[in-house]
Amino acid sequence: MSLPRIAIVGRPNVGKSSLFNRLAGARVSIVDPTPGVTRDRVSRFVEIRPPAELEDGVSRYAEIVDTGGYGVYAAEGARFDDVGADLSTLTRHIESQIERAAEESDLILFVVDAQAGPTRLDETIAGMLRTSGRAGKVVVVANKVDSDTWEPHAMEFAALGLGIPEITSAKSGFKKRIFFEFIWNRIDPASALHVDPEIKLAIVGRRNAGKSTLVNAMAGDERVITSEIAGTTRDAVDVQVEIGPRSLTVIDTAGIRKKKSWSDQIEAYSHQRTIDSIERSNVVFMMIDATEPISQIEKKLAKEIVDRFKPVAIILNKWDLTKEDLVLEDYLEYLEQELPGLAYAPIIRMTATEAEGVRPALRMALNLFEQASHRESTGRLNSVFKEILDRRGPSSRLGTRAKILYVSQVAVHPPTIVLVVNKPDLFKGGYERYILNRLHEELPYSEVPIRLIFSERRRMGLSELKGGVHRAGGGADGEADGLEIADLPAEGDDVI
Repeated sequence: MSLPRIAIVGRPNVGKSSLFNRLAGARVSIVDPTPGVTRDRVSRFVEIRPPAELEDGVSRYAEIVDTGGYGVYAAEGARFDDVGADLSTLTRHIESQIERAAEESDLILFVVDAQAGPTRLDETIAGMLRTSGRAGKVVVVANKVDSDTWEPHAMEFAALGLGIPEITSAKSGFKKRIFFEFIWNRIDPASALHVDPEIKLAIVGRRNAGKSTLVNAMAGDERVITSEIAGTTRDAVDVQVEIGPRSLTVIDTAGIRKKKSWSDQIEAYSHQRTIDSIERSNVVFMMIDATEPISQIEKKLAKEIVDRFKPVAIILNKWDLTKEDLVLEDYLEYLEQELPGLAYAPIIRMTATEAEGVRPALRMALNLFEQASHRESTGRLNSVFKEILDRRGPSSRLGTRAKILYVSQVAVHPPTIVLVVNKPDLFKGGYERYILNRLHEELPYSEVPIRLIFSERRRMGLSELKGGVHRAGGGADGEADGLEIADLPAEGDDVI
């Protein structure tokens, strides 16, 4: 079953995103006094714990959705010019997002500002909710009630015709416990069922590369606002997508610009949110506009992905708009030169606006996830590494013979292989790259990054041997467990 959905709606700057973050227990939505900061619906699965007096109570789960501020651009003179463009066309987009979120939700939190009092825009939203047939799902939440002094002001919102408001302060936490208990009581108890973890797919790229269009094509629903205006998506937006029996959380991120082009603090935070989205993802799609040359933005994003060992596919969007004389093989060679760290990454051509290539891309995301989840046996790794050394050992000016004393995969996501060797320095640089290339050829993770850890064998003292240190790390199947094997002396070596 799907989780209950809670939508947070309201006019700009009443604290919707702060309330969202309070419920989510983390800073998810961008919080800034600038009206219109949250343009898209931002969603997060949350756990609401039971009231303290219920000893046998269990947590209940829901998806909360933060929406863009209703009517923000009309309220601000139909202009939001942080990128120097007339954004009046977005007004209806955002209102449509709110209407859709309300239609799809089991509970609607209509947030108002207790300190500002009822406004004409509050009344407009209340009228929309009353006449929509969804009034029974609406709860007015009077926010910014920082002390008892503001409670009488909050009661003024009862005149909106949607019941007595709940009161809280998302920022200070005033009346937080009572508010959370109210939410817990409104959530379907069946939501306490176990929720399976989902694959997280982050879509990153420069502004206007087609990221949001791709997300909408994947979801089959205009979940993310798409527009020709660069910079439309400012938050990282989570969208749930089903493909066969598997579920993916697709994270659409804000487009990246050069740092010197940042227009405000919000853009700097959006940039950091993109990096954070890469961090929390299992797989990354790097969107490239095939009609534009590779820039420093793509190179920096590639470095962020490589540094975090994230499985990645390069999505060549707008390939149908490239020059007719552009040969695919030549372009792929160009990509390898410009983004050498992503040489192992698969490349998918598509036209996001026509949804062409979307299903293969989703299947590729699942495939990359499975590759990064694979754990290879120690016996197979020993065989592969013996072949690598026999074919080409590392060179050394000192003539030291390289030895691999033990090898084991100790983790997945990314596949992490520990090699206990006699001289770690002999395996660095060019030889490490050679090993990685061979592993991509020989093992079932050919298209995902592999992390190699070279550990030098440490000789043990007599006291450690008497203490039984050499017995540590034995696996149930007779194999030693990864790192502890580094403490064992090799056969024929003296113990000193």
